[in-house]
Amino acid sequence: MSDPTATQDLIKGADEPAASPVAVRGGQRSLWRDTWDILKRRKIFWISLVMLVVFLLMAAFPSLFTHKDPEYATLAKSMELPSADAWFGYDLQGRDVYARAVYGARTSIIVGVLATLATVLLGGLTGVLAAYFGRWLDAIISRVGEMFLGLPYVLGAIIILGTVAPAQSNPGKATIMAVVIIVLALLGWPILMRIARSAVIQAKHQDYVQAARALGAGPLRIIFKHLLPNSLAPILVYSTITIGSYIGAEATLSLLGIGLRSPVISWGIAIADHASYIRTAPHAMFFPAGFLSLCVLTFVMLGEAVRDALDPKLR
Repeated sequence: MSDPTATQDLIKGADEPAASPVAVRGGQRSLWRDTWDILKRRKIFWISLVMLVVFLLMAAFPSLFTHKDPEYATLAKSMELPSADAWFGYDLQGRDVYARAVYGARTSIIVGVLATLATVLLGGLTGVLAAYFGRWLDAIISRVGEMFLGLPYVLGAIIILGTVAPAQSNPGKATIMAVVIIVLALLGWPILMRIARSAVIQAKHQDYVQAARALGAGPLRIIFKHLLPNSLAPILVYSTITIGSYIGAEATLSLLGIGLRSPVISWGIAIADHASYIRTAPHAMFFPAGFLSLCVLTFVMLGEAVRDALDPKLR
């Protein structure tokens, strides 16, 4: 999924003293203000941001990019090459490849974003609880996370999707997407848990946490008022990169025939449907794959830019 080196850097970076992300009165600098000052001077940040805006507009308002129906098929145009009438040509069923690539952005991005949110909620919550309470709870959560980390990602997805996915029935689009999102989150939460745990362990020994505890603040107030705001930096960076990773993972699972299925439209399905025609009609797979690669690259570049800006070693 994500780069192991980048993940290790995030875990190590979480051990650095955390600066408060809350802006301080009197003109003092804050973590997020310093981060923005660094980001706005980086070309890679603006390039990735522009690309992200384009993909988000494509996902939210596909009609701005094409007026054609992605489901309309004309068998007489099956596998026709790109032309002025169809910029990306037609697929096996005679559907416009460009229209399907545009409409496929919505499903792929939704799966990536929702799977990342589920991972953050599950991994972040368990990581915070393990770090704050420690002892037996930390041991149990850590051991369970190690069990999931020891399971190969694709093999785990094949086992889970092959067991729980409704293969015999004809599920709706929402059901198909929900199953894939849950599987991605279940297999991806341990890394986020370790990052959140490492950040909270370092933050809970800071003076402001000790002062809040001495003043009688309860666990919930300490966690949400003091620990989480000062542990968001590594979680935010990893989450940004993870969105791109999950988009690629969805395409991989669809290519293997265990991910999204028709009637859903996504880049992964478009690639899977025409992978066997790569020699005779490469355009039907090349263009959706190009959209997929650019989208994944966008989130990776954005995450890398944010990570470099938040890294205390580079300040």
